[in-house]
Amino acid sequence: MPRYCFEDLTPGVRLDFGPLAVSRDDIVGFAREFDPQGFHTDEAAAEGSFVGGLIASGWHTCALGMRLVADGFILQSSSMGSPGVEEVRWLRPVRPGDALSMRMSVTESRPSGSKPDRGFVRFLLEIANGAGQPVMTQDFWAMFGRRGTPPLPPRPRPPEEPALAERPEGEALPPAYLEDMPLNRPFDLGAHHFTRDDILRFARAFDPQPFHVDEAAAARTHFGGLCASGWHTAAAWMKRMVAARDRGRVLAAERGEPVVEGGPSPGFRDLQWLKPVYAGDTIRYDVTLTEARPSRTRPGWGVVSHTATGTNQRGEPVFRFAGAWLAPSRGA
Repeated sequence: MPRYCFEDLTPGVRLDFGPLAVSRDDIVGFAREFDPQGFHTDEAAAEGSFVGGLIASGWHTCALGMRLVADGFILQSSSMGSPGVEEVRWLRPVRPGDALSMRMSVTESRPSGSKPDRGFVRFLLEIANGAGQPVMTQDFWAMFGRRGTPPLPPRPRPPEEPALAERPEGEALPPAYLEDMPLNRPFDLGAHHFTRDDILRFARAFDPQPFHVDEAAAARTHFGGLCASGWHTAAAWMKRMVAARDRGRVLAAERGEPVVEGGPSPGFRDLQWLKPVYAGDTIRYDVTLTEARPSRTRPGWGVVSHTATGTNQRGEPVFRFAGAWLAPSRGA
């Protein structure tokens, strides 16, 4: 019997987790797979960058937050996964040697209007480093089973399909100054194939809920089969995004154009996991730049806003969010 069900998670409930130590190898290992920007993978490059030293990918910080929640709470609960995240703010970089602690507070809860076996709970997560400085906040919803209520039957799991014989790499994203950003035009970032082994490896490290790590248990849940952690789906988008930027840098260098290096992201909002990503799915990602404006707090820099989506091989949207990153101004 789970310790925490929907009925236990009322506004005002507060739990504390951690600490969780973060090493240099943790930071570099995650970044090499999902976010291979210099300030995440190379000390020398990071020293000369905007951030002044090696830092963790923001998506890595989200995954570490998930691990803290899983160990301290989720694995003792009737969790049914999360439909999405209202907002994440990356307040300070996570650096090698940091020890992360978390406070999780319930801010809202409501029963499902269409599925009597579950309810929705809204949380605020606050993650701090060993010095007590806040590094990330996250405002998100999750679903939990109701105590004593029989679960609804699992959804039919779509038939597994073979990986596409060819997955085009996608387009090049120009490494532009703030004033030259190509706005309101979607860029195809290419596709990522989710294998069973990759889903298990990511979930065992960061999100070990049964529907991510145990095929037999997953088949009995509302998902109906093994599916990827939402943070895995998001990290794969970042991997495709960095590859598109790298292609843009190569093209700019070949044309003798300036290779502009951007900065990190302050966070994102309105992230939705719309459908499960099952073992064998191939997700095609894109990004559309929607705004480029000068920063109010960092002279010489600006904020580039974007929307992003992921679509599976059946043409179904599975993922979307609105994000941003920092870019230098031409006149800086």
